Amino acid sequence: MQHPVGSPLPPPHQPGHGPALGWSPAAHHPGPPQGPAPVPPPAPGYPVAPRQTPAPHPGPGPAAHPGPGPGPHQPPPAPAAHQPAPAAPAPDTTGHVPLPPGGPVAVPSVPPATAAAPDPTTTTLAVLLIGPAGAGKTSVAKYWADHRRVPTAHISLDDVREWVRSGFADPQTGWNEHSEAQYRLARRTCGFSARNFLANGISCILDDAVFPDRPVVGLGGWKRHVGPGLLPVVLLPGLDIVLERNAERSGNRRLTDEEVARIHGRMAGWYGSGLPIIDNSQLDIPETAHLLDEVLSRSIASPPNW
Repeated sequence: MQHPVGSPLPPPHQPGHGPALGWSPAAHHPGPPQGPAPVPPPAPGYPVAPRQTPAPHPGPGPAAHPGPGPGPHQPPPAPAAHQPAPAAPAPDTTGHVPLPPGGPVAVPSVPPATAAAPDPTTTTLAVLLIGPAGAGKTSVAKYWADHRRVPTAHISLDDVREWVRSGFADPQTGWNEHSEAQYRLARRTCGFSARNFLANGISCILDDAVFPDRPVVGLGGWKRHVGPGLLPVVLLPGLDIVLERNAERSGNRRLTDEEVARIHGRMAGWYGSGLPIIDNSQLDIPETAHLLDEVLSRSIASPPNW
């Protein structure tokens, strides 16, 4: 350890007798020293300014745990009052954003008789697009959601079902308790998502092959999981159209012609159900989406009973 030229060296520490006499206790006490430290003699040839003697401290500083021996002088810590205040968070720091919890979607409010027809393009809605395989449900739903003037989400039940990778129960291999359980789970997940989107001002359009004569794959589950405000619309083109579109599919989305014909025949039960039906056999996707808006406008004004 280096010491200034001309300053006295600290006397050696006496074992068992505490710090050596005459040595400043500042190295062992964090408080201010008890008296002025000895002034080292000036070095030859250099003028020295007079030393300012500090005012005496009113009392001894707090005791510190004695170390193994004397060390270099450490200045006392700054008082807490002089510690810098913590920096304020940046204005763009993300904090907790409260989100309204999702609840059952209520029936859309019916406008007064004198009011103009509601504009479905600017209204927050929950829509269920129903139809057989090859009806164009997913394509129309995506286009409709993409071209809305308000935030809109598209939720496809088939996509959610395929979240299950290992152990996926494909209905094409047979409808059993496993495929039914995964279908119910996917439908409940879609309903939960739709309710939360709607509660936060985001419209939803869901698509599913709902059968009119099959309670398990029916409207009751959708009403239970989304709410009575869900607006169902059926897409039902001709059999030749759905067969042609099904032939363009691949993977587990493609069905046999016999299965497509069977599903299409059962979907005919929606006629006479009171639900709005769109025959999009001769319509492209934009035209079908435009007609969907017209159907929804009527459904808002007079919600269907289902």
